Amino acid sequence: MNLFFPKVCVGCHTLLLSGETILCTRCRHELPLTQYHLNPKNEAVKKFYGRIDIQHASAFLHFNKKGVVQELIHNLKYKGHEEIGTFLGNWYAEDLKELSLKIPFDVIIPVPLHPKKLKKRGYNQVTTFGTTLSKNLAIPFDPGLLYRKKYSKTQSKKNLLGRSENIENIFDVKFSNENHNKHFLIVDDVLTTGATLEACSRALQKIPGAKISIVCMAMANS
Repeated sequence: MNLFFPKVCVGCHTLLLSGETILCTRCRHELPLTQYHLNPKNEAVKKFYGRIDIQHASAFLHFNKKGVVQELIHNLKYKGHEEIGTFLGNWYAEDLKELSLKIPFDVIIPVPLHPKKLKKRGYNQVTTFGTTLSKNLAIPFDPGLLYRKKYSKTQSKKNLLGRSENIENIFDVKFSNENHNKHFLIVDDVLTTGATLEACSRALQKIPGAKISIVCMAMANS
């Protein structure tokens, strides 16, 4: 199988050696880690200042165009390589274990796709990342609490104002008394303007006593 379908590094496309998965050793060492989980006033947190009340926000990697992280996210999001979410989730969970002791999370919530987009893509690109964090941190994963009620086109080329106008009121929640007074950890792939995550947070804040935190695979440099 390796002869006809060789396993290559997602970052540099060289052949992976024995024991290497997803990325070669060189690309792993060159990944731009943010270490945001160690700084309560990091750049991810600042994205939401004055916009939404959150307990914590962080991202695992810096996202730069034409870099290794872009290759990872692109392959995860558009080429069906869901194992990348597992790979990043296992790695970042080790960083988040100490944080989760200081800021206990009750439920992990993925940013949802509209059913139409989910059917077209076949999967939500943040599911494996979220379920892997759930397993490692022993926190329940709930993909059904938050849902997208309106279909919208990609937000990647819109500015903050355009995104805010398009995503306002497109998320909603289905909750019961059991969800009251919970701390929800929202997970997403790339933090850009923060508009989508702000909209998700506002929907979750309809739940009495809800607290919100945010964790992303990567954050785009502004």
